[in-house]
Amino acid sequence: MPELSQSTQNLIKQHLDWCLAFQSKEGSGTIHVDEVTSKVASFYEKMRGVIDWREEHLLRKTAIERILKRRLFLKKNGQAIAEPLIYELIRGGHFPNDTIAEAKIKEIQKLIDKYVFIIEKAPSPPRERMKIQLYDWILGIAACEVEEILSPSFKETALMDYMLEQMKEKVEAKNESEDEKNTQLYIATQKALFKLDAPIISYNLFKKWHPDWANLSQEKLAEITKNIYVIWEKIEKALRHPLVERFYNMAEKYDTPYLILGDVIAQDPQKAKENLANPETLENKIKEVYGQRLRKVKARMKRAAIYSTLSIFLTKILVAFAIEVPFDKYVTQEFNYSTLGLNVLIPSFLMFFLVLSIRPPSKRNAQLVIMEVMKIVYQREKKDVYIIKPKPRRGFLLNSIIILLYLLSFVVSFGLIAWGLKELNFSLLSIIIFLMFISLISFAGVKIRQRAKELVVEQEKETFLLTFLDLFSLPIIQVGRWLSNQWAKYNALAVLFNSLLDMPFQVFVEFLEQWRLFLKEKREEIH
Repeated sequence: MPELSQSTQNLIKQHLDWCLAFQSKEGSGTIHVDEVTSKVASFYEKMRGVIDWREEHLLRKTAIERILKRRLFLKKNGQAIAEPLIYELIRGGHFPNDTIAEAKIKEIQKLIDKYVFIIEKAPSPPRERMKIQLYDWILGIAACEVEEILSPSFKETALMDYMLEQMKEKVEAKNESEDEKNTQLYIATQKALFKLDAPIISYNLFKKWHPDWANLSQEKLAEITKNIYVIWEKIEKALRHPLVERFYNMAEKYDTPYLILGDVIAQDPQKAKENLANPETLENKIKEVYGQRLRKVKARMKRAAIYSTLSIFLTKILVAFAIEVPFDKYVTQEFNYSTLGLNVLIPSFLMFFLVLSIRPPSKRNAQLVIMEVMKIVYQREKKDVYIIKPKPRRGFLLNSIIILLYLLSFVVSFGLIAWGLKELNFSLLSIIIFLMFISLISFAGVKIRQRAKELVVEQEKETFLLTFLDLFSLPIIQVGRWLSNQWAKYNALAVLFNSLLDMPFQVFVEFLEQWRLFLKEKREEIH
């Protein structure tokens, strides 16, 4: 019988420790919110999820960041905002009712005070705009720590550490120091396994480089505050490393067996060692959790198809009626309803088609997953080696020709679409906005399609048709990638919700909860 590797045994032990840590503790009070008010707030959050669509695993962290920014805007010193923050999160359905201990309020308030201190005491930046950027970056990290305290990710952290430990032995990165290689592997495993975004990875790097971050002394906090711009730049430099995408692609290629193994252990940590020690039992468990995860992926893709399409549809309608219709009516005087209909429907249908056209993994893929899980679970004398190579250097002439061809494909791609829209009587402004939307949709569609491949192990076949399509689609996707960095900041409906609806709605919800509490007290007085 094959022997379990030491790292696999450690992973099982961490899961057992996690189970013990989450056993119910008697005598600890929990936070309760009014059920009726919670239904109202939860419905509102779901509507926000349609408007400002994001991947499911990022919704809670995004909500925490949004609430933090709003409450700190109203109360800049951050005093006594932890309690309303937690209540708002529970009302919005981001945490179950009666599960968060009341003691967490003090812990969260202490955390908020720490970040407010950094914001207030940070030295003056070289440029004024950097202060605003630092504010957003700090609150993004604060939101990650709030989520970690309210819902610790023990299982996910254990699995990332497990994959990282094995990858350190297998990966060779030429021309990179050991520290640099390990940092990039640390970033890559987080992206590959759980699709964590930049704020979460930044927070994890912060903790990695400052292990005492959760319990800083005032002197240490003052020192970090003094050097906050240096720390920020160090983290950003790690995230922008020239080989960051190569490390990610390598980790993404081999992440599936780790996800499946994590599911097998989490299913029954008590019997995990016994199940993993027997290859036949392990194979059956792998097939079982693989099927479960595959069904989850399909359900997530359906949700992505609906929510992303609705988000694009509603945003496109707002942009059309706020900008395009007035421009066509009063400036060009060439407005017509058929053009407006095509302008709204084509981007929405494209998004829907991109997501629904995703194909499930083949049957052969399931067998490859079983083999790969076996390779990482059991002790092996011969280990796989993955080499990360820098980008090949090209001569000036060859590089110039390649860039010229890429620019030509850029002109042809956008030129053909613009010509087709002109033939359909689109105005110049409508053509520009349409091209922006198509680029954003193409990039979002590619990201969702990549997310759907979390179980794919087999190598994709390269065909001439795919190469030809890449030639003309990549420029559109690259423009969409650039625009998407601005999209989160300038999503018109999201801005409208934040500025006009979010704040008044939360005031109404808190009033409703207090009013219902008052009525309950009056009912109790009746004997």
